[in-house]
Amino acid sequence: MLNDWMILFRLVLAAIFSGMIGFEREFHGRAAGFRTHILLCVGSTLVMLTSMHIFDLYASRIAVDPARIAAGVITGIGFLGAGTIMHAKSAVRGLTTAASLWVVAGIGLAVGSGLYYGAFLTTLLTMVTLMIFSRIEHSMIRKDWYRTIIIDSKEGVGQLKAIREIFGDYRSDITDFEVEKAKDGTNMLLKVGLKLYETRYADRIIDDLAHLDGVKHVKWEAE
Repeated sequence: MLNDWMILFRLVLAAIFSGMIGFEREFHGRAAGFRTHILLCVGSTLVMLTSMHIFDLYASRIAVDPARIAAGVITGIGFLGAGTIMHAKSAVRGLTTAASLWVVAGIGLAVGSGLYYGAFLTTLLTMVTLMIFSRIEHSMIRKDWYRTIIIDSKEGVGQLKAIREIFGDYRSDITDFEVEKAKDGTNMLLKVGLKLYETRYADRIIDDLAHLDGVKHVKWEAE
């Protein structure tokens, strides 16, 4: 039987492991970030602990499968993961966050069942995948990249034309385009989805746009 200290230890450990992964997602501006990952993992741990508790209570009376309730977590996480995936024309965003949510659910189940080493290794490998492999993927594997640039600029057709010409200079195709009023109520705030064929031009695009007359601020949206 699990004692109170063991239950506390497993729940806190689940929060620590998932918090590490959630912090990385939060740092990159994802909707499912620090708190979401912790809540999901701690909840999964509680489900696993509950399954084991029920097994201890009724194992001597009837046949009980301790993994039956826990299996529902893996099924149910699909709905939460699907909510983090967005499709914007030619780009699909949120797949990595959905995968990280699925992983922390598994980490929670592992911690809840006492498989600490497996949970630790999975957390470590997930962090390496999110923080290091993404750089390798961008620099060596992908042939084109989808990014969103945010531009705070004065209004005007001529201004839009000048911005578009800069994108054309660096062979960047526009995949999405949104315009709204900036916070000052005077400028326009542009959110432009781009398909880049050369990532080395990313900083040059920012510099050229920043030097345009009337551009107040420009940055890449966090991935």
